[in-house]
Amino acid sequence: MAAAPRLRQPGSVVAGVDGSEEAKSAALGAAEEALLRGSVLFLVHATDTDAPVRYLFQGEIDESRRTGREVLDRTAETVSAHHPEVAVVEELSDRPPSEALRHAAALTGTIVVGHRGRGGFASLLLGSVGRRTTATASTPVVVVRGYAGTAHPGVVLAGIRDAHDLGCARVAAHEALLRGQPLRLLHVWRTARPRGERTATRDRPCDQAADHVCVQSWSTELLREEFPDLKIETEGVKSPSVPGALVEASRDAAVLLVGGRRGPGYLGPTLGRTTLALLQHAHCPVELVPRHGPGHGSTS
Repeated sequence: MAAAPRLRQPGSVVAGVDGSEEAKSAALGAAEEALLRGSVLFLVHATDTDAPVRYLFQGEIDESRRTGREVLDRTAETVSAHHPEVAVVEELSDRPPSEALRHAAALTGTIVVGHRGRGGFASLLLGSVGRRTTATASTPVVVVRGYAGTAHPGVVLAGIRDAHDLGCARVAAHEALLRGQPLRLLHVWRTARPRGERTATRDRPCDQAADHVCVQSWSTELLREEFPDLKIETEGVKSPSVPGALVEASRDAAVLLVGGRRGPGYLGPTLGRTTLALLQHAHCPVELVPRHGPGHGSTS
């Protein structure tokens, strides 16, 4: 009989706040994540006053810190009003925003951010700060789009592409166990390449489909052995748009987990097109699980 899997240790949950409604939604979503894991919630506000090139006067630095403390206090009061059982720690950091979040998360924490912000977290999803946070974090990052008031009871959805996503699928299995919901593994492969895109492979379509089915069956079998008490649903989909299929599937999900990756040849903190599309358009929170190794790991 397979041994019972060990749940992930409950590392802290970290939320970046800046006083915006989006950041407040992220903090409330993070509080639910902390409650689910039985962990502490860290609220982090980054003043970004530590950079010597900014040449700020001491009065400006003091005012920025005072404003940051007020934002933290107000957000903590809001979180405690909704979730009084969650332990909240406020952290005011002089670091840049993405660096402050990674520092607070350390090695085991989960970072939760809103899809937009203001001030130090301006345009959190589409701006440089949001991209850097999601692209460089060495721990999972959850991007939330609004706060519905209670956790969505839908399935835990994991997008699986290849054998490297087995780690992401395992994280999704732990999430499903914590939430008491089924795990749905969705394997999507593109039916046609965009016009002008070259490829070196000459495999026939049936051979490519067989390869995808093999990956799907292999990962599902391993997870069912490791998590015998978890209900696991699996589906393979051919689509001209991989992100489009995942976005559509996210309508019925509590959270969508995908493995973070960068395309070959990219330098610095960049996100793949599929990942960025999901962060922009998914109908549920998206949890980005870093993939480590050549070509797609964390740069932090």
